[in-house]
Amino acid sequence: MTSAESPSADEVVALRAALAAAEQARLEAEARASGAEALVAQLKLMIAKMRQDRFGASSERGRKLLDQMELELEELETASGEADAALDVAASGAVNPQQRRKPRRAPLPEHLPRERVVLPSPSSCPCCGGRLSKLGEDITETLEVVPRQWKVIQIVREKFSCRNCEAITQPPAPFHPIARGRAGPNLLATILEAKFAQHLPLNRQSESFAREGIELDISTLADWVGACSATLSPLVAVLRHHVLVAERLHGDDTTVPVLAKGKTTTGRLWVYVRDDRPFGGPAPPAAVFHYSPDRTAAHPNRHLAGWSGVLQSDAYAGYNDLAAPTRLPGPVVQAGCWAHARRKFFDLAELGKAPLAKEAVQRMDAIFALERGISGQTPQARLAMRQEKIAPLVDDLHDWMRTTRPKLSRHSEVGKAIDYMLKRWDTFALFLADGRVCLTNNAAERSLRGVAVGRKAWLFCGSDRGGERAAAIYSLIVTAWLNDVDPRAWLADVLARINDHRASRLDELLPWNWKAAASTT
Repeated sequence: MTSAESPSADEVVALRAALAAAEQARLEAEARASGAEALVAQLKLMIAKMRQDRFGASSERGRKLLDQMELELEELETASGEADAALDVAASGAVNPQQRRKPRRAPLPEHLPRERVVLPSPSSCPCCGGRLSKLGEDITETLEVVPRQWKVIQIVREKFSCRNCEAITQPPAPFHPIARGRAGPNLLATILEAKFAQHLPLNRQSESFAREGIELDISTLADWVGACSATLSPLVAVLRHHVLVAERLHGDDTTVPVLAKGKTTTGRLWVYVRDDRPFGGPAPPAAVFHYSPDRTAAHPNRHLAGWSGVLQSDAYAGYNDLAAPTRLPGPVVQAGCWAHARRKFFDLAELGKAPLAKEAVQRMDAIFALERGISGQTPQARLAMRQEKIAPLVDDLHDWMRTTRPKLSRHSEVGKAIDYMLKRWDTFALFLADGRVCLTNNAAERSLRGVAVGRKAWLFCGSDRGGERAAAIYSLIVTAWLNDVDPRAWLADVLARINDHRASRLDELLPWNWKAAASTT
């Protein structure tokens, strides 16, 4: 190398400075990525614990806290991805990519179809031009999505004439999911699932379809939703019968804004959930929704007419008529919700730093901890465990409340929380005498969660009839969720078959029977 080709001292200094800057950038990027990964792992653990712990912080702070943590997790994972990209840029040419930390990715699902893209290989050795023989191959898998495709299905019914008698023969017209329009079952199920499960109003769906080149007016979509509701109504009736033969139900309600003459009024969506899984019952879980324009006692009386058993609910006075001794076919036994009662103390312990409220929460937590250990066991096993280990804790809590209450002011918030339980102690202690009874009414509250989330998107129901229609579709979708069934796939198959399915065998289309039939095919 000649002196003309040798780098100058200034160039050497500049190269060393650039190399040092690149190394410093790499180290900073690694530090940011490592810190983000630690926070991501911590948040994932906290979210998993909140989801698993039905009686922990999530039951007090509600969905808002969990949504906030998931949003924070999303932001941290995005920042981690950005830091990884910066690390790749900083380390390019300086660090072998194989030497850097390897991403911990789960394998892509095996059931997805694979499309092989073979990169062109040289026909001869690039070094000497010799003949090549294959040793093997390295495969890198990338997850990809195919955009939604639209198609028109033409159903052809050929006509034939007899040469002897000239009679004309033609196959009968097939049943359509709905009488009006020519929408296929998959399209109808997609619209229903998007509206009631993903909370996408019809105007947003219409705009989305238009961007894909399919013009479907809101009025057309609304007409299809109404027709589907009428088509599915016999299945909803079968579902309600399944729920109302249960020995124990969870009941709850939530508000629904309803459009009325240029303003909105407040209606109600009621839910009754049958879930026998906590006491090992074989019956599949299901939920039935009802709509009402107000919250009078007449509505639960009408919903549960002809039913008697144990109803787990909050302390709403509208349920009191159900417990009348003269009621036919029998009085409804009310069971209190310990999570609802605990929430009153928890809020005071968190916000007011009240030591008595904190003590009440700790005493209840000990009861919840033992209850979690007997979930899914038979009523007899649950009852035995409760009598042996949980009843003494409940008795101690009761004695503590009765001793503490006289020491508090009439206006004390802790005292009001204690009064809430003491006035209804029979309903809270019922689980000690009946192994079927749960400690909380969380099953009903979880079923209403989608309605609470949806209110932020669809804002209000268009009418009372719209509220009734929403209740029917929510019954189907929430029941599918309870049975781990994809509501869109299930509704598509039901809509395709229900019109020529025998009415006496409609129970075959319920989610748990549909899932069992699908698993055997």
